[in-house]
Amino acid sequence: MFNTTCTAVICVSLSSQPFITPHRKPGKGSNAWGGSQSLQYLALSRVLGNKVSFPGSAAYTALLGSYFSQPEAAVRPHCIVSPQSARDVSKAVIVLTTVATNNYDGDDLNRPPTPGCHFAVRSGGHASFAGAANIHSGVTIDLSGLNAITISSRDFVSWVGVAHPVGVGGLSVGGGISYLGPRVGWTCDTIINFEVVLANGSIVNANHHQHADLLWALRGGSNNFGIVTSVDLRVFEQGQLWGGFVDRPFSTIDDQVVALSDFSNPATYDDYASLLATFAYSGKQDVKVIVNNMEYTRPVVNPPVYHALSELPSLSNTQRITNMSDLAAETESRDIKDFSGSRQATATVTIQSCVEAINATVRAWNALVPSVRQIPGLVWAVTMDPIPPTLYARHAMANALGLANRGDKSLIIVMATATWSNAADDEAVNMAMKKLIATTEHNVGRMGKLDPFIYINYAARWQNPIASYGPASVDKLLETQRKYDQSLDVFLLAWSLVDSSLPTP
Repeated sequence: MFNTTCTAVICVSLSSQPFITPHRKPGKGSNAWGGSQSLQYLALSRVLGNKVSFPGSAAYTALLGSYFSQPEAAVRPHCIVSPQSARDVSKAVIVLTTVATNNYDGDDLNRPPTPGCHFAVRSGGHASFAGAANIHSGVTIDLSGLNAITISSRDFVSWVGVAHPVGVGGLSVGGGISYLGPRVGWTCDTIINFEVVLANGSIVNANHHQHADLLWALRGGSNNFGIVTSVDLRVFEQGQLWGGFVDRPFSTIDDQVVALSDFSNPATYDDYASLLATFAYSGKQDVKVIVNNMEYTRPVVNPPVYHALSELPSLSNTQRITNMSDLAAETESRDIKDFSGSRQATATVTIQSCVEAINATVRAWNALVPSVRQIPGLVWAVTMDPIPPTLYARHAMANALGLANRGDKSLIIVMATATWSNAADDEAVNMAMKKLIATTEHNVGRMGKLDPFIYINYAARWQNPIASYGPASVDKLLETQRKYDQSLDVFLLAWSLVDSSLPTP
């Protein structure tokens, strides 16, 4: 993707959501989602031609089949728009937010707001739950055609759209965690410009020189303000690095917890190091395992920061000196290809890094294994993602995440994940997931070690990450949303407004 001297902060630690579904409010006197939908579909075809696909077509079927999770692939929009440029996105938004007429040409930005239909926006399509980046009986705008990459200089790269299952769009506007985070901050902190299609169809750039409030809001505020069609990121030199996956027996759990807590200590944190510790149960093998994903962004074999883990027994080990693209390919082969097409659920909670809080979280996960172990195809896991102050506080005032007042505490973002085979087990898995989060929040909260932050890229549909940013951030986000959406109410600032007509999860 990039050579070793030009790296953008887009690699993901585990998972990233695509854009969260924006909704158009149904108009007065309209049908369920707007009275003029059939005209709008015709107008979309007239304006965008073969960039609009309908049920029964090969393009429509292929696009639905490319979603990561089975529930998302099962959602059936009335049509899918596949824009090839920001101008195409603009035309689609104008059609979808106005009543189509026979002579409408998709270019009038000054038409009065009138009832439109609901639509969803897809970046990479990597979300777990139905309705995250797709919509039933509406229009899905699929941004996978916006996939150009331009190296503009040694200072920044222009990334237009998405080219891989984990979309740059969703990752970026949700925050973005990477191996490079302790050195540079969240992925969104490295973005110097967003190209955005607003609710009225206009195309603007959000950067420090123009629309700076929109730049701030898009750094963590998700797609509540428009459709991002391009991002410009700062880049920096990155040579080879050391990393890989190590599978360890579950009997190492006590040592793992202590090592994870020590690794996260802000007083001794090595900003070149990253670690993901996953505690997983596989129903097929009826076995528990611990996976350490360790990346050190210098070509140093087994650096001292990992010595406590390196001394533990292992079942397999892929650690080596390599480059970023090779590590990304390995992650994709393990975490994407292995589970693509399964039923998926994720949820998240944030804890302070200490042995007691980590233990409480792992115990809550482990206690629920008996209740889910008979579910066909089940993989039940929690992943600990250490977030040191050098990551979350480095540019805390420049993003919307609301993490400016945590002092020098190291945090751990916990991602709970489940994959399984059959829709009949959806309710059982969802109930177990809710119980896991509630138990963790209760037990860690009693210790005074629970952090209110909910990472939007890992959140379940029943969680409210935007509210977790705190009142000051939420008020500023609402102000920004009103400014750029004005009276159209095309993009609604509420996580809970994903497609509520769809079943949970």
